[in-house]
Order: sequence, then C-alpha cells, then structure tokens
Amino acid sequence: MSQSKGNKKVVVNTSSPDSNLKATTSSLKEATVSTEGFLFGRKNFMIMLVGLVLIGLGMLLMSGGSMPSPDVWDEDLIYSTRRTLIAPIVILLGLSLQIYAIFAKK
Repeated sequence: MSQSKGNKKVVVNTSSPDSNLKATTSSLKEATVSTEGFLFGRKNFMIMLVGLVLIGLGMLLMSGGSMPSPDVWDEDLIYSTRRTLIAPIVILLGLSLQIYAIFAKK
C-alpha cells in the first residue's frame, strides 16, 4: 500500500458541543536573523593580513641559496641560522597572529 505525498488536511469538528477543546497559540516568538555583517571586523582582517605576510616572509627566508658548484657541499649555506632559526620563528609568529586574529573581538 503506497501513501500519497500530497497535502494533508486537518478537519475540525465544531458541531459537537460537549467538546471542551480550545484553540492553542504558540508562545514562541518568531526568530529574527541578525544581519550585523561579517563575523570578523576590520581589526581582525588587518591582523590576519599581517600574519599572512609574516608566514610568507618566513617561507622566503627559508628558501633560496643554491650551491655555487654541484660538486661542493657547503653546510653553511644549507644549515644557516637564517634557515634553521629565524625563518621558523617568523612563521610561528605569523601563525600565532592568525590564531589571535580569530579569537580577538571586533
């Protein structure tokens, strides 16, 4: 037996006088959607932009510096302080600014 998915109708019998049924009303008010704009304010976006710049700067500091000769291995170029210490610190500062920008109030 298949049921039809059409509109259902509610029939109210008003002819019986013994019925003590009364119409009910909802006590819930209509929900209104607040349209205040974006979740983040201008301050948040500026902090995010600075964080992205710091992350990009850290990546640039970590890259580059190819060997002058493929036959020579120079550890000072690959394991320099700029690549192993300064660049990761700059990237971590950028990531921490991103986290701060997410949690900061407008």
